[in-house]
Amino acid sequence: MAHHSEHTEHLTHDELKFKEHTERAGHFIKIDLFRSAREEYKAALQYQPGNAECLRQIEIMDGYIGRDRKTVLVVAPLVIILIVVVALLV
Repeated sequence: MAHHSEHTEHLTHDELKFKEHTERAGHFIKIDLFRSAREEYKAALQYQPGNAECLRQIEIMDGYIGRDRKTVLVVAPLVIILIVVVALLV
């Protein structure tokens, strides 16, 4: 039998689902899985459309994703150059 905490036993289905998605998003953020976090916030919006905090978090996740994309675009060519140089020296 599932154990429900006192904090969730009086929530409606939509409130519970919203809470589950936002909590899951928080866990993803802790391990730098920003795309997954963004998807969880988007899923939470199905239960509370227009929720300002979710919309704000989606924007923040988009910023992190963009930052990471730029980092990869800078680092990847450097790694390729390094591999080519090492291969030529061997």
